[in-house]
Amino acid sequence: MKLEVTKLDASTDGEIDLSDEIFALPVRRDLLARAVNWQLAKRRAGTHKVKSRGEITGTSKKAFRQKGTGHARRGNMKTNIMRGGGVTHGPVVRDHNHDLTKKVRKLALKTALSAKAASGQLRILDAAQTETHKTKALASALDKLGWSSALILDGAETADENFSRAVRNIPGVDLLPQEGANVYDILRRDTLVLTKDALTALEARLK
Repeated sequence: MKLEVTKLDASTDGEIDLSDEIFALPVRRDLLARAVNWQLAKRRAGTHKVKSRGEITGTSKKAFRQKGTGHARRGNMKTNIMRGGGVTHGPVVRDHNHDLTKKVRKLALKTALSAKAASGQLRILDAAQTETHKTKALASALDKLGWSSALILDGAETADENFSRAVRNIPGVDLLPQEGANVYDILRRDTLVLTKDALTALEARLK
């Protein structure tokens, strides 16, 4: 598979070969779903908590006598059906994280890359570099390229400071180092943009 290499000024800089082992795999929605669920589960704090009947502050004294009041028989006021009472089967502090093997995570990432390539939403950028740190200039360049919703993966050892500062204020456009490539961020944006350095590093890492 070959793709054109694009520059920020919308000109082309030849073509580049893509590895079929990474960018031509069949799209497996089950793997993508597992990877996304795994990522989102890791983000959950798990600090949600409600008080059970035994944790409510209050007396356990019988509220009133058993018979003759016309009310339901009530042992105390901390039961779950009373206002201010405990919650039955409510959320407790827990860890939502679950295991996903490295083999599955690696295959899911390759599948996500293949899905973008198959749908025509993969682009190769010459380099993530700009002469100015002004957001307006970069936003105009990305708009001409049609990258209004894009994830840019940069493989340079040292990120270009001007590009990093300019892109951070553009809504819908994210910049990550190639080491941070993940299924969720790839799928949440319409276009995946890889610099040539990022492409080389990803192919070396995922083969």
